Amino acid sequence: MIVAQAKPITAQITQSFAKEDFDRFGEEFPDGRLVEQSSPKPFRLREAILLSKRLGRPLTSEEMKQFEL
Repeated sequence: MIVAQAKPITAQITQSFAKEDFDRFGEEFPDGRLVEQSSPKPFRLREAILLSKRLGRPLTSEEMKQFEL
């Protein structure tokens, strides 16, 4: 049996990303979000996820209405 020997993969660090840029990352996001809100209606998602796990299935749209803010 012949086994090919692969060279190890190594990561290379580049200097194209300056430390100053890293320190300023997020200044344009005062509320901490990095993406736009996906839905106009905010939900209490943590509670909805816990209920979904207890039920063992996804919640229906009627069930999700109880978690709207």
